[in-house]
Amino acid sequence: MEAQFSVSITARQYLTYYQGAATHIEVVDDKGRHLQINARYFRPFVTASGIQGRFKLRLDSNGGFIELLRL
Repeated sequence: MEAQFSVSITARQYLTYYQGAATHIEVVDDKGRHLQINARYFRPFVTASGIQGRFKLRLDSNGGFIELLRL
């Protein structure tokens, strides 16, 4: 399965994920599906201003993580 979505999380908001207070980021993809994605997969995309942009999530047939790409 593939899902495309936009994310806009400030650095302050991401701090709760970094500190472990929250573990998943909830997004709504372009098809209206609600997804909970483990916050650790977003770490490569964190900047001083947080995480902003368009992403594509790829999952295997069992719903297991394959990759998260910035578009």
